[in-house]
Amino acid sequence: MLKAEHIKKTYNAGKKVALDDFSIHVPKGSIYGLLGPNGAGKTSFIRIINQITKADSGEIHINGQKLNPGHIKDIGYMPEERGLYKNMTVGDQILYFGELKGMKKSDALNEAKKWFEKLNIDQWWKKKLSELSKGMAQKIQFVVTVLHRPHLLILDEPFSGFDPVNANLIKDQIIDLKNNGTTIILSTHRMESVEEMCDYVALINNSKKIIDGRVFDVREKFKKNIFGITLSEVSNDHFENFRNKYEIFNLSNENNLVSFDLKNEESQNNVLLDLVQVGKVRSFDERIPSMNEVFINAVSNHS
Repeated sequence: MLKAEHIKKTYNAGKKVALDDFSIHVPKGSIYGLLGPNGAGKTSFIRIINQITKADSGEIHINGQKLNPGHIKDIGYMPEERGLYKNMTVGDQILYFGELKGMKKSDALNEAKKWFEKLNIDQWWKKKLSELSKGMAQKIQFVVTVLHRPHLLILDEPFSGFDPVNANLIKDQIIDLKNNGTTIILSTHRMESVEEMCDYVALINNSKKIIDGRVFDVREKFKKNIFGITLSEVSNDHFENFRNKYEIFNLSNENNLVSFDLKNEESQNNVLLDLVQVGKVRSFDERIPSMNEVFINAVSNHS
């Protein structure tokens, strides 16, 4: 769907590098997470896609065509800094932004009705934005972004300002859009959202891409052969022998269950054979790092 190749972007006459040889491929119908610390280059890349600014070098293609002004109508962009007019009514803003995207008034009204029902905001049409809370205004911004049925949806911190209930509502709508064929680029600091929603991820740090791939593969890459184990009916003598043989940590003993993490470079079968001498094995699971752990590890190692 979208392919960016060797993008470079600088500011201040080349003194500030925002993106350095940045390349990604966003498959059609996927949710692609764009991650990185503040100032890493995420917003610069998003602005280049939206043709708000130009890359110094490199190319972006959408559906095989070099990025051009004609693509704007196929893109929906929800910026982190929201762009609605406080003194306009919700309805007038919906129609105004629909017109900017080339929609007929009747089409904009029909789409708005559908989204207002989905987001439980049927009564807001005649309200001014200044009358709405931040979370309520966020819903309007989301509707404005998806109103014209964009093929490519770019969401920059879409959950900002939402309480957990409404954040979950928006998450469900984003996943539904993906399931209906929309390609989505998601920039967020909510790592749990990345794990729940994204198919692919790229991590930018200091203007460079340092990780990309399927979310599962990225997490697998950062695993450290650590296993979570829970035992019952533990023999204290055998457990002491086990502790002397293996590196264990995060040990707890509650309700007659002994739980701990174990770092192991050997065969899992050998560990299990030793464990059954210690007690009854209730669980034995490899610890796969969360995206938050991956993020911290990767950025720390790259800085």
